[in-house]
Amino acid sequence: MRHGTQHADVATAELETELETALRVGPFHVALRAAIAARGLPLQRVQHHLTRYGVKVGVTSLSYWQQGARRPQRPESLRAVRALEEILQLPDESLIRLLAAAEERTDAERPAARSYRSLIEASGALEELLAELDSPADGGLHAIGHHERVLIGARRELLGRDSHHIVRATKDGIDRYVAVHHGDPGCAPEEMTVRALENCRTGRVRWHHGTGVLVAELLFDTRLRTGDTFLFRYAVEDGTAGASTEYVRGFSLSGGQYALQVRFAENAVPVRCHRFTQHSAAAPRSGRQELALSGRHRSVHMVEPRVRSGIVGIGWDWE
Repeated sequence: MRHGTQHADVATAELETELETALRVGPFHVALRAAIAARGLPLQRVQHHLTRYGVKVGVTSLSYWQQGARRPQRPESLRAVRALEEILQLPDESLIRLLAAAEERTDAERPAARSYRSLIEASGALEELLAELDSPADGGLHAIGHHERVLIGARRELLGRDSHHIVRATKDGIDRYVAVHHGDPGCAPEEMTVRALENCRTGRVRWHHGTGVLVAELLFDTRLRTGDTFLFRYAVEDGTAGASTEYVRGFSLSGGQYALQVRFAENAVPVRCHRFTQHSAAAPRSGRQELALSGRHRSVHMVEPRVRSGIVGIGWDWE
């Protein structure tokens, strides 16, 4: 028995050494695999623990993650990574840091985009802000239509945007919508203003300065019942960052029509514009299509008849 115990202790020490090294140098999937092995947990148990944290991830996905076949990308997956750090008794941000580092090399391929690291940090900040407002992932509303107009100012800055929503309640008692705004790098969300324009009023507003994320409640004057439709409009006044080169909108769920219009100040007109899509923040951009700039109105637009989960946006070049 003593001999067997010694062997077990040596094996455990070796696993801990491998884990320590993997957490220090990566990559992400190696560190995750080492952590699961060091804790002696089968994937089914890991999945069970995740459900206790309110996170749903399949055993197949966990297997892919630890093999390096896939990386966590969606907000739900990033929440799972943070939960795994606690479940596997790892230092805070240890897996998140490796996940960001694994994608950092793609930044050079999309210079106009925010870095993957910043997007991961923003997702964590957004999760905390939404928790402060007790906001569930879907908010109990299904998007039927969303028309968004973005204004670019004379300094080439994101001056602001207004959003017109048509929604349908998916459960009884819905009386608000939580809006999310992610400013350009260097912005000051504490200096932004949220204005309720139609069929709503502004409630609580929260922000995270380091990532430029702002969330705001838009309160309805009525409680919707399941199946009720509702129209409302609000605006975010920004103008706190430097030159803007794109506007993106992420969708966690498929939905209705989305129309995005970008209008430029008279003395700040780009030389070219294009639309694009992404399956996730880490995925390569696709669906690139040049957009004609209207000379009279100095604007471009795109329309998605039915949005899918992922990212859509418009980018532009100043030179």
